[in-house]
Amino acid sequence: MPDNRLYSYAAVLMGSPIQLKLFSSDEALASRVFNLIKKYEDLFTVNRTPSQVMAINHAAGLHPVVVSRPVYELIKCAKAASMLPESAFNLAIGPLVKLWRIGFKGDSVPLAEEIAARLRLTRAQDVVLDDAASSVYLTQPGMEIDLGAIAKGYIADRVRDYLQQQGTFTGLINLGGNVQTLATPQKTWSIGLKKPFGAADELVGTIDVANKSVVTSGIYERWFEQDGKRWHHILDPRTGYPLENELESVTVISADSLDGDIWTTLLFGLGVGKGMRALREHEDIEAIFITKNRDIILSSQRQFRYTHSDDRYRLIDCTV
Repeated sequence: MPDNRLYSYAAVLMGSPIQLKLFSSDEALASRVFNLIKKYEDLFTVNRTPSQVMAINHAAGLHPVVVSRPVYELIKCAKAASMLPESAFNLAIGPLVKLWRIGFKGDSVPLAEEIAARLRLTRAQDVVLDDAASSVYLTQPGMEIDLGAIAKGYIADRVRDYLQQQGTFTGLINLGGNVQTLATPQKTWSIGLKKPFGAADELVGTIDVANKSVVTSGIYERWFEQDGKRWHHILDPRTGYPLENELESVTVISADSLDGDIWTTLLFGLGVGKGMRALREHEDIEAIFITKNRDIILSSQRQFRYTHSDDRYRLIDCTV
């Protein structure tokens, strides 16, 4: 008889808890998956050397750096997202991330002149790509690429592909909040949406997905308080300061987790109104917005089930 029990495998990689769920007891497969994640982490990280991305950053203003094809293609994708009109995505935001250090012992607002100086080093157009050579050149000394907003999505998709190649078609991979699912028509996964600023296990609601990615970005994830104001980690590359609008979180449902990473950032920057209009041109992308006024806004007909006990939340159906 087939084994229908759910097995869970866990590790800490990329500075986050990683969870793999399978309907089989296969320690060897789980180990290979975690080794695959570690391989990509070593390519993309900016938190330690050596890595190919750190090699690019160290050569800023000096010379191009030839990188492997996966690194080059991910950087190319990140630059394309960065160059979109009104984009809040910016692969060159590294100098600002390191200045604020939110979530990494940063607990004070930098000086305005420091922010202005770093802002000048975050122009995505100053990342020069050479397709033929697979090389990346940062034209200004002090520039730094940071793929933290996109790497987990890319890796989650590669894990999905690998599991399918191994003959596994039902499973779930959670890369510190980037969830990618594999499912048959008879099996869906119930994914919880965290209540902003709630307890660690407190959910606003759940959605059911099959062969979809669910990615959430929220201002509650990393923040500090100074002079009675919260300063969160989602930086606006146009100002150098944390984004300020009506949103507390954005959840994106898409086939690829890479798209989820990109779109959570884009939608955060656009806000609800512009974000909903942008989604009209992308029927393959669904979004759930949670606002500071406790409105839950759905961009599609997807069923959303409440699980919270706070009746101040209000579900608004604004399907595009």
